Amino acid sequence: MIDVDGQRLRVGIKPGGGTPLLIFNGIGASLELLEPFTESLTGIETIVFDAPGVGGSERKRWPYRMKRLARLADRMLDHLGYEQVDALGLSWGGAVAQQFARTFPKRCRRLILAATTPGVTMVPGSPFVLSKMLNPRRYNDLEYLRRIAPELYGGEIRRDPRLVDQHGAHMHRPNLLGYLYQQLAFCSWSSLWWLPLIKQQTLVLAGKDDPLVPVANARILAALIPRSRLYLFEDGHLFLLSPSQLALPIIERFLAEPVLAT
Repeated sequence: MIDVDGQRLRVGIKPGGGTPLLIFNGIGASLELLEPFTESLTGIETIVFDAPGVGGSERKRWPYRMKRLARLADRMLDHLGYEQVDALGLSWGGAVAQQFARTFPKRCRRLILAATTPGVTMVPGSPFVLSKMLNPRRYNDLEYLRRIAPELYGGEIRRDPRLVDQHGAHMHRPNLLGYLYQQLAFCSWSSLWWLPLIKQQTLVLAGKDDPLVPVANARILAALIPRSRLYLFEDGHLFLLSPSQLALPIIERFLAEPVLAT
């Protein structure tokens, strides 16, 4: 637990070498959800924090914007003594990662966007699926999660329902008001207009069977970010956390590449 400008944040750090990887998590997700992924990264230091109102982090008193959350991450890195990081954003966290890369280009060396969108201007999934995502019940009701997970997440979870229990074991219910603030921050944000101004080398990753974030969103991100490349997987929204770990070697190779001059 650390205090950043009066905001109590719960932070998890896995020691390693090279440039640290700062990870922005999905909506309502605490840092435990990312443990299978961070533990699998070989020799890479990772920094994960619970967003305000999620996990062990204190909820903000008032709603906030993505730019403010990106600024909070920047101040957190100051507090922890990190100068430069690579950034990875998963789903909702991909919006924060884009904002972080845009607002703090010198601090963000590389950018990885996984199962994410350009914000409120996204190509939406079905209204039925989105309505299930907006309900935080899945975080503390395993039976409910089992019922909706195949339609919500797609991919390997459709083919192997046992994966739902593994995923659910790492989930913790967020603060309801904190969850609402996360939704409001996303609904008032878009990166579509300034994506061409992102200068970092960027890796865009997506699952072909993603009911929440249709693959068209990844194609838009890759088309508009100048120094980007796109990888698609035969999986769904949770490909980053799936046991097959198809994205892991691609991410590790990307992070190990020489940095190209802008």
